[in-house]
Parts: sequence; C-alpha cells; structure tokens
Amino acid sequence: MKFSFIVPSPNIEVAVNREEKVAGSCPPLGILYLAAVLQQVGVEVSVLDQAAQGYSFEQTVKWIEKENPDILGFSTLSISGRTAAKIAEEAKRRNPNLKIVYGNHYATFNAERILAKYLQVDIVVRGEGEATVLELVKCIEKEDSLKKVLGITFRHKEKIVSTPSRPLIKNIDEIPFPDRSLLEAEYSFSLFDVQVAPRRFTTILSSRGCPYECKFCCCKNLFNRVWRARTVKNVFEELNMLVSEGYRNFLFVDDSFTLNQKRVIELCQLIAKENWDIEWICEGRVDHSSYEMLRNMVKAGCRLLYFGIESANQRILDYYKKGITPQQAKEAVKKAKKSGMDIVVGSFIVGAPTETREEIINTLTFAQKIPIDIPQFNILGAAPGMEIWEELKRDGYLKNEEKYWETGLAVSMVHPKTLPYHEIRMMVQSYFKKFFLERPKFLLKQVARTISSSFRFNIILHNLPRIRAIANNLRNFSLT
Repeated sequence: MKFSFIVPSPNIEVAVNREEKVAGSCPPLGILYLAAVLQQVGVEVSVLDQAAQGYSFEQTVKWIEKENPDILGFSTLSISGRTAAKIAEEAKRRNPNLKIVYGNHYATFNAERILAKYLQVDIVVRGEGEATVLELVKCIEKEDSLKKVLGITFRHKEKIVSTPSRPLIKNIDEIPFPDRSLLEAEYSFSLFDVQVAPRRFTTILSSRGCPYECKFCCCKNLFNRVWRARTVKNVFEELNMLVSEGYRNFLFVDDSFTLNQKRVIELCQLIAKENWDIEWICEGRVDHSSYEMLRNMVKAGCRLLYFGIESANQRILDYYKKGITPQQAKEAVKKAKKSGMDIVVGSFIVGAPTETREEIINTLTFAQKIPIDIPQFNILGAAPGMEIWEELKRDGYLKNEEKYWETGLAVSMVHPKTLPYHEIRMMVQSYFKKFFLERPKFLLKQVARTISSSFRFNIILHNLPRIRAIANNLRNFSLT
C-alpha cells in the first residue's frame, strides 16, 4: 500500500499555467505527522509540496503517475481547494482506481459540499487525522466498509455519508515526530515578503488546540476548545534532533504557545542550558505574558514574538470574544521590549460589523502609540468553521453560501453595517505608510536597535533589495 500526499498551490492560475516557487512557505507539518504514523505500520509514503517545489500542474500530474500511489491525499485550505480539485480530476482521469482523499481545515468544514461538487474526491477526513488515516488505509486495503472509520465523509450508493466524529488524541506525545526528510524543498519564514529566518528553517508544534472562542478563528470548532500540550521532555527531544540535523531557525506554530507559562519557562531553561545557536519565533496572548516567561524565552533564543492585539476598542474585543483588554496589550508589549525581544509584531483586525470609522482609526493609531516594531493589519474575514460565518448566515447577510464557501469573504463585502471594504483597505494602507515613514523618532530607534541586534541586522543584510522595494511602494502610495 502506498499513500502519496500533495500540498496544492494556493494560486490556481499559477498552479495550472506555469512553474513558480512560493517564497516564505512553511513545511506542511500536518501531512508529515500523517506520514510518520503511516510509516510506522509499513505504509510507503511520498510527499509533494507543489508551491514550495515550484511544480506546474503538468509536473504535478507526472509526479503522481511516477509515484503511482493507491491513495492520494490533499491537504486543503480555502486558498488551495480548487487547485486540489483540478489536480485530482486529472489524476483520477489517468487512473480511475486511485482513491482521492481530502483533509485539513477546508475539508473538515466543507466535507459534504466538496463531495457534492467534486466527483473525483472519494473521501474527506475531518479533524485530527493521525488515527483516522491508519484505520482508513486498513479499510481500503481489506476492501472493508468505510462506515467503520470514524471522522470521515464519503459517498455510498449515491448518498453522502458522514461517520461520527473521532475523539481527539489524548496523549499527543505518542505521535511520532514529523519526518521532514520526505520534503524536497528548502523552506523559510517571511513577514511582508521579508525573510526573517535566513538560516536552515523548519516549524515545530508543541501543543494542539486553544481553549478560547474567538469568532474569527476556526480552531475552537476544529479541536472543541481543548488544549493538549506535549510534555517539555518530548518537545526538547525533537528540538535536539532538529539541531543535530542542522536546523537553526524555528517557528512554533501552536495556536496557544504561551498558555501554560510554567511549561514555557521549563522548556526555555532546558534550551538555554544547551547553548544552541538557534533563533525562533512564536505567537503569544497578551494576557499570558509575564516578564519572567518573556525573559526566559529571549535567553532561549526567541527573537520574534507575535501578539494578537486585534483592536484598541473594548467593544470590538468583546464582540470578537477575544477575552483581553487594550491595557493588557499595552503592558504585554512593554514587557516584551523590556525582556530584550528583538522584534514584536502586533496583529490587528478591523472591519467588524458595526465597527465605526472612529473605532478603526482608534485601532490604527493605537498601533503607533504602543512600542511594537511591526503592525499587521487584517480586514475581518469569514469562512466555514468560524463563528462569524454562522452569524452572517443566521442574520441573513450571507445569502449565497455557494458563492463564498470555497474562498471565504471579507465581512464588509456583505454586512450593511460595516464600512465598505475598499474604504477600510485604503485606511489601513494610509496608516501603514504613516507608521513606517512619518515617525522620525520611531525610525531612529529602529536603526539603533538594528545596529545592536545581530538578528535584526542579518535580516536587513539578507533582504536589502526587498526592503528597498517595500519602502518605495510605501512612499509612492497615495489615496487617489
């Protein structure tokens, strides 16, 4: 039995018409975990990351023919679902006996829609996939009934059938480490197309899930608001293995890395004792940001920290169900800077239903008042799996699900009590320009900090042409 996996390109036009590598792409950890559990039971596995390897549509189809798998799995997100469908259609045409399986977020929350629209797709794996793919392979191999496999949706006698959801894996230490040797691409991590991890880079996951219930996130529905952490010992062992393999830059892709601050401190103290020459990046919540934890993170090599600040308006934060305050954001950023963190990124979301122009401006100016280094502004979007999607349906604003279920949409495109999308976009771009080009004191501080930070200085050296291009684009931006 052979199981091949494909990470389809996010851009269907590029994927179909030409070869193009996507800069700043990250290793597909989800697929690598599935591959690891399959290899343990003797299943042959291969992986193609289409965008990272720069494969065209035709090259991808030829790769499938060369691998000649029994099962072909696609890791699908809303930005790549249509590319996956195009590849699957041609693969199925050339080999009608091939089983096509979809998984990941997009597949989980659109399982029945996918099977109804794309006849080339045979099975959708919903939610966490490690235990499911093991059962699925055994079932297909023995030609047994798919109804015995929990957590899948499939066709049976022209009907679409969904089996009961699979319980989450309780002890995630039991899952083998991802097999990164299956990947044939070099990866990097970029922020606004600027490479911030120039040395050998990979991702690592130390926990799964999140106990919070943010309206704009599908994590709570994917993992039922359950947070499961690997033990510090288990995470440390994987890091030790990766360092021995030559990796030096890491991104922790946890949804809630800093949730248990005691656990983070314990891990960081183990890392610091090793004196590894590593640098890493993670996300953190502003209400889980003690100075002790942040300082230990810096000592262990954390150089860039994302904070989900979202809004400067308590009313909007409460609407998002974020569970934080603007004051907590301000204090967390100050502590991060005091701890010696090289770069602090503040992530913001604007364009919520009923959010006024004044409230948006308040958030944009708040980003300038707190000592973050880089702001990341997002316009509120909705897609299946998010509470905001269900709210739009319930309130009658999402009248045509068929138009948007594959791509998602900006809330401002359909909600009448939201500022027009174009206006919000222009406001964000204008304030982004002001943030970087119209604050002399801020720029002087950034220059001084770059001179004294090897991490920041190396980023500048590796990205000079791109940084010049970004600066020119900002200077040339106008509201007309």
